[in-house]
Amino acid sequence: MNQPILRLRDVRKRYPQGDDYLEVLKGINLDIYAGEFVAIMGASGSGKSTLMHILGCLDRASSGSYEFAGQEVGKLNDDELAWLRREAFGFVFQSYHLIAASNASENVEIPAVYAGQPAAERKQRAEQLLARLGLGDRLTHKPNQLSGGQQQRVSIARALMNGGSIILADEPTGALDSHSSKEVMALLTELAEEGHTVILITHDANVAAHADRVIEFKDGAIIRDDGTQATERAPMVSPALANIKQAVSGKSVSPLVENIEAVRMALRSLQENWFRTLLTLLGIVIGVGSVVAMLAIGEGARDDVLARISSMGTNLLVVRPGTGFQRRSADGSMASLMPEDVAVLAQLPNVITAVPESTKGVTARAGAFDTTTQVNATGADYPLLRDWQPQEGVFFSEEDSQRYAAVAVLGQTVARELFPNQSPIGEFVLLNSVPFQVLGVMSEQGATPWGQDADDIIFVPLTTGQLRLTGDRHLGSITVAVANTDLIDDTEEEVRQTLIRQHMGNEDFRVRNMAAIVETASAAQNTLTILLGSIAAISLLVGGIGVMNIMLVSVTERTKEVGIRRATGARTRNILQQFLVEAVVVSTLGGVVGVLGGVAVAATIGAWFMPVTFSVPIMVLAFACAAGTGLIFGFAPALKAARLDPVVALSS
Repeated sequence: MNQPILRLRDVRKRYPQGDDYLEVLKGINLDIYAGEFVAIMGASGSGKSTLMHILGCLDRASSGSYEFAGQEVGKLNDDELAWLRREAFGFVFQSYHLIAASNASENVEIPAVYAGQPAAERKQRAEQLLARLGLGDRLTHKPNQLSGGQQQRVSIARALMNGGSIILADEPTGALDSHSSKEVMALLTELAEEGHTVILITHDANVAAHADRVIEFKDGAIIRDDGTQATERAPMVSPALANIKQAVSGKSVSPLVENIEAVRMALRSLQENWFRTLLTLLGIVIGVGSVVAMLAIGEGARDDVLARISSMGTNLLVVRPGTGFQRRSADGSMASLMPEDVAVLAQLPNVITAVPESTKGVTARAGAFDTTTQVNATGADYPLLRDWQPQEGVFFSEEDSQRYAAVAVLGQTVARELFPNQSPIGEFVLLNSVPFQVLGVMSEQGATPWGQDADDIIFVPLTTGQLRLTGDRHLGSITVAVANTDLIDDTEEEVRQTLIRQHMGNEDFRVRNMAAIVETASAAQNTLTILLGSIAAISLLVGGIGVMNIMLVSVTERTKEVGIRRATGARTRNILQQFLVEAVVVSTLGGVVGVLGGVAVAATIGAWFMPVTFSVPIMVLAFACAAGTGLIFGFAPALKAARLDPVVALSS
């Protein structure tokens, strides 16, 4: 009894009122000792609840001094005040202030959650406290399933969860019937006899009569104080209260534990409002699913185009006639390339082979069938050049070229049209009335990158074609295969210089680098993919805005819950963390479902309409963007919740 546990000197509380202010507490001087049972009595509006908020560290005095166990409360930071509310005080409110989404046991556990107590231990203690207060059979009941008296007993159990050295009871019987009121007052008296310091706020003289000391309040000032009464009780005071700063710095909760608890509370809250959660998830699901599906479609289209171009060879240089030479072929076309050029180019460094090509439209006949197609008079290395092999039979050889053999290899389309019901191997076809024996049928190639049927063609030896079909020695093109593609640009220049010398200084040809064509096509497809991804990203952005909107609504709806959590010891960062984790959990769940949904949609499109290519990095990125969306768009609502004034939040 030498030093009061609570000491107030000239404490005043003012609120702005227009250009002036309203003074609610007018110079309060008060000493309360550990173990006392004190009743602060006064009419409504007299300032007693404001005094309780200051005593319980929910609010700060405008001026004056407030000492707790000899330590100036005004010098404590927010975390230290939260520690005091959690470890020293236990609040019992007139309106119970229980969290509607949590059952009785979970409501009692709240102070221990913020104290970092292990889940099993706090659950056991909560059950013991509720059993002691006669609620052992109501552990899993929600507040709306309990009577007023039962709810108040739950709030008393919550006040005792972390010890409750000082019980602050604000009109604890104001909303109860007479029977429940007697039960609650009997509990508070019992707690006082056990050594708890009980401070009772009431306007009822009969309720105040249970206390050992009555302080009467009027118009923000103390008008009567019975004074401290000597008792034989052993005051209940935690040793940690002697040095609050040391206690706060010496006991910290693991961030991992805090995050796990935040996730648990987030899931419980989301489950409570499952339909709204579902609608919020839908926005994220659509956004993430769009990103995954559209990029898979874009990647698939790009890969398909590149595969078709690559089938023509990415290590190739294609030489075609140009305009710098005056020589013309018999049909009037430019004839700058000759068979002699092929032999010269084949000898260059970094060149695997050089293959001549000369195409001509012909009419092909076999028995009763005929078709109009293209003949490609080329060299024996053509299959190696294009990586296009016969499916049936063989391709003609270099020996066939040297002896001017009248042999042909058919494309799949020509083979089906001329020999619909039999194998063409060994049979003869008439090309412009010239007979050629079929040696083989090429494998299915499909459409070219520019939309033509690559299988509507017949291959014959260059020598035979020039002699029997075209009647001209000029070439339509020469295709050069390069060994090392890293040096393809150097080889291209060497081919150009060699042909200039070969053609007596005339650059009457054009050299096209197939690798450059692939790069151009790839760049165009990448642009398309980025465009599709941008459109999908807009969907994700809209989903993020939806998350932010719903979280703002949630903060408004749960303002009182924020006040309850702050009163039971939650720090500012705990509130920020809780609402932020809720946003991230929603977005993360939406990300998972969105990725799976996007894969399913893209797979369906791939199975029925067009090729798709799935990319694990893109899926991971889309999921990460979803989680990041929750983090970014959930921050503002979470910050709003964390900055709520505890007193204002409790009175919401």
